[in-house]
Amino acid sequence: MLLLPRALHGAGAALALTSLCTCLLLAGCAQAPAPGDGQRTESKSAEGRTSERGPARGEPGYGWSERGPRPANGAGAHGVAGGPVEASLMREIPGLGPVTRANIPASARQALVVTGEGRNSPRSGVALYQRDADTGWQPVTNRWPAHNALRGWTRDHRASDLRSPIGVFTLGDAGGRLPDPGSRLPYDEDSDFAVSGTGFLGEPLEGSFDYVVAIDYNRAPGTTPLDKERPLGEGKGGGVWIHVDHKGPTQACVSLSRTHMVELLRLLDPAKRPVIVMGDAPALRD
Repeated sequence: MLLLPRALHGAGAALALTSLCTCLLLAGCAQAPAPGDGQRTESKSAEGRTSERGPARGEPGYGWSERGPRPANGAGAHGVAGGPVEASLMREIPGLGPVTRANIPASARQALVVTGEGRNSPRSGVALYQRDADTGWQPVTNRWPAHNALRGWTRDHRASDLRSPIGVFTLGDAGGRLPDPGSRLPYDEDSDFAVSGTGFLGEPLEGSFDYVVAIDYNRAPGTTPLDKERPLGEGKGGGVWIHVDHKGPTQACVSLSRTHMVELLRLLDPAKRPVIVMGDAPALRD
């Protein structure tokens, strides 16, 4: 569980300073016990299994970490904080600092940006951007509310720490309990994505893995999200996914509404080498 260069223009910079949003949850995001009373039961996955397709071991971006309408120039897109932003100003992704931008592979032409409200917050905002050779990065979606891990974010993710990893990671494999809704990424339909039990807030987890996209954090790209190989070792966690939101924090994953998950699966294009840029707002501004 990487990012891209260049300075932001006025409107983008202002938006960057106001980007503190919402994020994820899950029943299998991390193989970790719920803290205190939020007891949960999970099936095999999330931080227990992952899979993605991206740079091979040893290539830049390994392990880190057109389709769909695009706002026309001058059209109101929504940035991380949900405020209107002119597409014509979106040469760079708003809210990302030079270090984060430099971590986005030059080959990546799609970036899903997950901006957490704070280092210890379980809420985030998610937006998809696409890079055009002539106009730079442009928003493809509005801001989507999301959940991330219960305890927020970390640059040194460990199994059971209940924090989502900060970084830039490739996205290459998808799957779920339900049939493929039209994913461009390789899709593994499997009954093993079934999950039961309750989350940290007592909410039911059933259906959370109906649709998932594996985040290439400590996993072998090019395999089903259910794959359990952990290149960095079990202690570094794994099985970090983007999955259907169950209205509560996750163990390490990022969760979106069912509608937005289906939309995301139809938008992510392996030919555009998609990545996810994730972390709390201050961390992403580095």
